[in-house]
Amino acid sequence: MTTPELHPDADRLRQLLRTRYGDDAAPAALPVPAPNPVLETLLAHRSVRAFTPEPVPEGTVEWLVAAAQSAPSSSNLQTWSVVAVKDAERKARLAEYAGNQAQVREAPLVLVWLADLARLRGLARDAAVPVEGTEFLDSSLMAVIDAVLAAQNAVTAAASLGLGTVYLGAIRNQPERVSAELGLPPGAFAVVGLCVGYADASRPASVKPRLPQSAVLSRERYAAADPAGDVARYDATMQAFYAAEGMAASRWSAHSLARLRDPAQLRGRHRLVEALTAQGIGLR
Repeated sequence: MTTPELHPDADRLRQLLRTRYGDDAAPAALPVPAPNPVLETLLAHRSVRAFTPEPVPEGTVEWLVAAAQSAPSSSNLQTWSVVAVKDAERKARLAEYAGNQAQVREAPLVLVWLADLARLRGLARDAAVPVEGTEFLDSSLMAVIDAVLAAQNAVTAAASLGLGTVYLGAIRNQPERVSAELGLPPGAFAVVGLCVGYADASRPASVKPRLPQSAVLSRERYAAADPAGDVARYDATMQAFYAAEGMAASRWSAHSLARLRDPAQLRGRHRLVEALTAQGIGLR
């Protein structure tokens, strides 16, 4: 196996690695093939929560959906859909349902990604054939996975077009109201939202460091992370990051445990099983 040829721009990738993990946790002596705009786009990703009023250009939605449809799909069943929302009043209502997050109102485009088994159920009704398999948890999980894979392709495509994005998990806070707002049929469910627009340079976003690879990467068989080493080092990295951003220098471990402390911290999502059942999502 030949060693990939290095390019002067490889320094850019190495710097992105250091930013993503923190100087002390970045993988050392990693061969870097370059130029590689795909890796650069992925490693430079940051969530953008501050947008300019500028609308996205005509054709943007279609290009993002084309990228989304280029993602893998289990058995090519394509069990997802997306609703593009630009109307200011509808965005304001979605923002209310999602914890009053300002970026939902501010972003010129909000994409709501759906797990969608309604399409196949409709085909089954028209053909007068059974599709009992849509009633089972695995089919619902497949639809969620399909939707998320599609959404992530759209995130990368948006970055390549100079657009910023941020996911909106809080779209699941009040699932019944979101379903009614978007007119979702039984068998379709909002998995995640995505705010899209041009980042406001006066309110910049920074690349947030991630856990060291030793905490998430196992080889051949699962190996538990070393909390005393991996997490402690990451806590220090995140405290430095938050301090640099002018935010309270909290520890990642404490924040994460508090976020999952009790049902109240889920902000309505503790009722998800009931909401999915009411929306006709199979959980058998």
